[in-house]
Amino acid sequence: MEPMKPMKPMEPMKPMKAMPKAEAWWPEDLGKPATSGGQDDLRYAFFREKRRLVIEQDGQTTTYDSGAHEIGGVSQDGAGGLRFTDRDGEVELSSLKPVG
Repeated sequence: MEPMKPMKPMEPMKPMKAMPKAEAWWPEDLGKPATSGGQDDLRYAFFREKRRLVIEQDGQTTTYDSGAHEIGGVSQDGAGGLRFTDRDGEVELSSLKPVG
């Protein structure tokens, strides 16, 4: 039986490349969102200072006046309707007014 040969030294690891910066899909004039997220064919971004909620669903983008709501999350009901949460509870998308 032949004796084990020594292992080769490990090669130095290459530095990781930075991930590409995600491009904004919402109107530029809104700035950076306070919160954003998405799932499947739905994305949302909430802009606290501008009081705007932007929804992109199935490739269509709509901007809503969020009024006094502080949007923090989103859920979908069984019928495909959207509900958002704020500090006081749930906010149905149908209760928000589309703008511009």
